[in-house]
Amino acid sequence: MTREWCWIFKISVHSKMMKIGILGSGSMGSGIAQVAATAGHEVLLYDNNPAALDRAKNKLLKILNRQVEKGRMDDRTAKAIFGRVYFVDDMLDFAGAGLVIEAIIEDLGIKKSVFGQLEDITGKGCILATNTSSLSIAAIAAACEKPGRVIGIHFFNPAPLMKLVEVIPAIQTDEAIVKQSRELIESWGKLVVLAKDTPGFIVNRVARPFYGEALRIYEEGIADVPTIDWAMKEIAGFRMGPFTLMDFIGNDVNYKVTKTVFEAFYYDPRYKPAFTQKRLSDAGWLGRKTGRGYYDYSENAKTPEPNKDQNLGKLIADRIVAMLINEAADALYMNIASRDDIDLAMAKGVNYPKGLLKWADELGIETCVERMDALYHEYLEDRYRCSPLLRRMARDKKTFYK
Repeated sequence: MTREWCWIFKISVHSKMMKIGILGSGSMGSGIAQVAATAGHEVLLYDNNPAALDRAKNKLLKILNRQVEKGRMDDRTAKAIFGRVYFVDDMLDFAGAGLVIEAIIEDLGIKKSVFGQLEDITGKGCILATNTSSLSIAAIAAACEKPGRVIGIHFFNPAPLMKLVEVIPAIQTDEAIVKQSRELIESWGKLVVLAKDTPGFIVNRVARPFYGEALRIYEEGIADVPTIDWAMKEIAGFRMGPFTLMDFIGNDVNYKVTKTVFEAFYYDPRYKPAFTQKRLSDAGWLGRKTGRGYYDYSENAKTPEPNKDQNLGKLIADRIVAMLINEAADALYMNIASRDDIDLAMAKGVNYPKGLLKWADELGIETCVERMDALYHEYLEDRYRCSPLLRRMARDKKTFYK
């Protein structure tokens, strides 16, 4: 499927399906556009940077061609998907959209400005959604005269591959908009979880100890980077170790999310960023995208061997998993989401070996409390306070699942 052929193929298509607008043609925006177009929607992908828009166009074409080459999609289907995506350079083209999803820089001021413009451009029935991973949906909605149609719809990168989507209503969001948004995203083949509008929502809140406690263990000199990664993969069963994952995400991105969550929680020490993380960001050692992060990705670089001491590995794994379980329990305690949605989010959003609350049952609630209390007594830091929910459940001999 050549690029020239695609433009000939791209004719006006009359469809009863909702027209979808995507604001921002970066990896997230273009990924969401691909998902919506694959589901049969006509998609308007907007960016104010012509070069970025052109890159998105070429990238989508390359992805679809690769799907055809690998036999995952026939040529006719690929052409149809590409033909439903319109690359536009004017937000006024969103006038007929039924849903607009914003996927731009994580800057509250910029997002609020954009939503004010979208409200003027789109029809009254259009849902205005933000793909923010950590900013307040209520604050973004407040930029609109009618905030009831604003909602958070948070995809995970890469959007075409990651099944999970967090739907986050603001306190101003109309119930009908929540229902309509959820049903629409589920019709795209996604697993939807409902989260309260709090910093980090489910995944980016509950996952913080995976990075933060690994960094703390490293900074204390208990183990080096390869050893911590080995322990979390081989003993705890995670697909990637925390440092490998931070290098994959980008240390600048991970640090910014950590900093945003920390500040949004009024500097709760549980979410405190690490100096190591900041120094790597300052140095431009951002991970795979720069060729250097916690690991060296240059051509002849050799990855240091981990210390495969089983006792050390178990100590690392037990500590980080206990912190993760404690965070998941606290999210349930604070009504951030339901038990099932918390476990689904962590298993499908970040590919954890299992739901953390189910994991707590398997380990034993009393064991989880004992591990948290041991850390607290060792450090006397509020960072290691045990969730009241875990403590009550241990006292009452309860479990999360029957």
